[in-house]
Amino acid sequence: MRFHIVDVFTERRYAGNQLAVVESRGELPDAEMQRIAAEMDYSETTFIESFDASGGYDVRIFTPAEEIPFAGHPTLGTAAVLRERTGDSEIDLDLPVGTIPVRTERDGERETLWMTQQQPEFGERIAREPVAAALSLSPDDLSAEHPVQIVSTGLPTIIVPLDGRSALERASIDRSAYDALVESRNAKNVFVFCDEPRNEENDLAARMFAPYHGVPEDPATGSANGCLAGYLVEQEADSVALRVEQGYEMGRPSLLHLRADEDSIEVGGSVVRVATGELL
Repeated sequence: MRFHIVDVFTERRYAGNQLAVVESRGELPDAEMQRIAAEMDYSETTFIESFDASGGYDVRIFTPAEEIPFAGHPTLGTAAVLRERTGDSEIDLDLPVGTIPVRTERDGERETLWMTQQQPEFGERIAREPVAAALSLSPDDLSAEHPVQIVSTGLPTIIVPLDGRSALERASIDRSAYDALVESRNAKNVFVFCDEPRNEENDLAARMFAPYHGVPEDPATGSANGCLAGYLVEQEADSVALRVEQGYEMGRPSLLHLRADEDSIEVGGSVVRVATGELL
């Protein structure tokens, strides 16, 4: 059974977000897929259950701890593996959350894969104090101008605007306060961002924490950035076109492209192949 390792949201190997893609073809029980994902120990591992593209490719996504209905970098990384096999510039992935189309745009030698995410659903606004405690920060480290809010484009995420990069770099999960924050909420991902990127070519800097899913920190999060795009359109503008840097604190610098308006949310990035092998 073949598997592939790719780095997503990066233009060079050993950066971005790692992903294992297994050509499972429906031959693995759920418990075995979960054990393989735990063995790989990346943020996510995907399993291509069907190679019949007539209605899209059936794909399932597992973190080291559990199966999830949607995630961004697994979607782009799996589509890149399928694109190399088929040569198709448009790939539809059938995920538990629904069909996610991925298309490829070329600019010279650079290929960018773009996924169209589901329209955002806006949930609860959360007080700053419990969120700051979960992040080991002061409430004053959170932006006073924009709310902390749960947003979902398939995977609910707590969007947390910070006051600057100092707060972004100091953020770390206080597990007891985090558990209290997410215990009664469907959103387990905590996504923080600020408008002070390191690279002047970029617009925002971000981090994402999801210890509930077995992911202490994620170096590049397509689903959460899609939620961020929807949040920003709702809060600030009719449309956005942004470059978001993530993963620097982990030594895995990543770049995500966001395009969104009231009718569409797209998240894009590059994918680099690292390895191919076989499960024994």
